[in-house]
Amino acid sequence: MQQGAAPVKAPAAGADPVQVYAAGSLRDALTEIARDHEARTGQKVVLTFAASGLLRERIEQGAPAQVFASADTKHPQRLANQGQWQAPVVFTRNTLCALAQGAVAVTSDTLLSTMLQPQVRLGISTPKADPAGDYAWALFQKADALQPGATVRLETKALQLTGGAQSAQAPAGRNTYAWVMEQNRADVFLTYCTNAVAARAEVPSLQVVAVPEALQVGAAYGLTVRAGASAQAQAFAQAVLQPPAQAVFRRLGFAAP
Repeated sequence: MQQGAAPVKAPAAGADPVQVYAAGSLRDALTEIARDHEARTGQKVVLTFAASGLLRERIEQGAPAQVFASADTKHPQRLANQGQWQAPVVFTRNTLCALAQGAVAVTSDTLLSTMLQPQVRLGISTPKADPAGDYAWALFQKADALQPGATVRLETKALQLTGGAQSAQAPAGRNTYAWVMEQNRADVFLTYCTNAVAARAEVPSLQVVAVPEALQVGAAYGLTVRAGASAQAQAFAQAVLQPPAQAVFRRLGFAAP
């Protein structure tokens, strides 16, 4: 699998569906990409979405994934290091935004001071299980340069509300972050900008606040294919890297790889 490779003719559709495990933040994009791929090739694609770290654990425990699309490169690289998967390639990028309740007085310039206020409940995803939590943790590490002591204060107060094995699950069809905020479990939630925009579309009273450049953490998404996977799985992975799929990512707010 090579990033930017020229389009290749897809192999004949196989009887078995291609099993794709993917980060939850990719649900809308990959659902559309897989639908287009099926229409073009006749090859069935089965998508399984969850936090990337939890998916990687399931794969290590024997789950039958053939393609793994992670919200980071660390989890697919760990699989590659074990010898059963190809080296990952970055296929899209994301950034962090803050999702805030409508009543919270916050702007990009005041985001750090707002998150540090004792009465403000700060939500994040679960580090290690969900890369979004790892990226939030990395943002916290940057905060000390702007306000000494901020890192420990943020780490101490952050509520790990999503992406963990024991996290409460949103009802089927609901955006996880819209649901968490609607349930009033946090005042401010750090998540991917794509997630935040989708949450506001579902709950218009929410605010999407840009993370200031000094605190911004970029998210590189890694794609890997199981060694010896079917030609159909290889073809789907290649399709994710091609211009039609990349246009879907771009339209939904992701950035170029």
